[in-house]
Amino acid sequence: MKKLSYLFLALTLWGCSSTKNINNKSEKWITLFNGKDIKDWNVKIHHHDYNVNYGNTFRVVDGIIQVRYDQYGDFNDQFGHLYYKTPFSDYHLKLKYRFVGELQKGAPDYTLRNSGVMFHSQDPKTMPKEQDWPISIEMQLLGGLSDGRPRPTGNMCSPGTDIFYQGKLYDGHCLDSKSKTYDGDQWVSAELIVMGDSLVTHIINGDTVLQYSKPQIGGGVANRYDPKIKIDGKALTEGFIALQSEGQPVDFKDIQIMELPHRNNKKSN
Repeated sequence: MKKLSYLFLALTLWGCSSTKNINNKSEKWITLFNGKDIKDWNVKIHHHDYNVNYGNTFRVVDGIIQVRYDQYGDFNDQFGHLYYKTPFSDYHLKLKYRFVGELQKGAPDYTLRNSGVMFHSQDPKTMPKEQDWPISIEMQLLGGLSDGRPRPTGNMCSPGTDIFYQGKLYDGHCLDSKSKTYDGDQWVSAELIVMGDSLVTHIINGDTVLQYSKPQIGGGVANRYDPKIKIDGKALTEGFIALQSEGQPVDFKDIQIMELPHRNNKKSN
């Protein structure tokens, strides 16, 4: 009888604890995109001033952020980014994306079914009109080309930044994940878990596909930036989150974030 009583008490406490955890979890998620407009977001497009949404590149239709180029002529390297209004440091970000349509005329071949989520980005207000890429880390999103060849998504690219991979400074610009290939116009779920300037985790459709650490300013690729902003070796403890536009039509939805407990991440030499 005593054993049954203890079992009942344990199950009751577990049930209360589980309910509490579920409630706390649901309360922590913050919706970044309201499904109606992009008033909480800011635009910076190469060749244009801050908050000029050239050609209505970023628009909201049926609860989706669409990236489109129907009001463009030649693409003309007008790489763009849509930034959420406030920076974040330690967090879990999740969203869904899909590729649609055809690559815009004049866009580079490498941007075919290619987009991304920039994070730990510099403030777009600090970008000169002719700066092409923000100093940031990118979770690169790629779609399969329906040719039977692997094309992973959830990769890492580093415009104006560096990262450590497997304990060493990574000397490349992009680093492939171990994700599956996703062809067609299917929705794909992407998640980022960012712990300040320590560990970064990429998740695609529930699978952890890449991990690295120590994001910091450095490297190349970004051009015509304000030199006062690019302090090589400076740890990236926080920054802005942005959705990318680089010539391929793409949709984004269900964008949510959960801020995580901040840790004092000391830079390792």
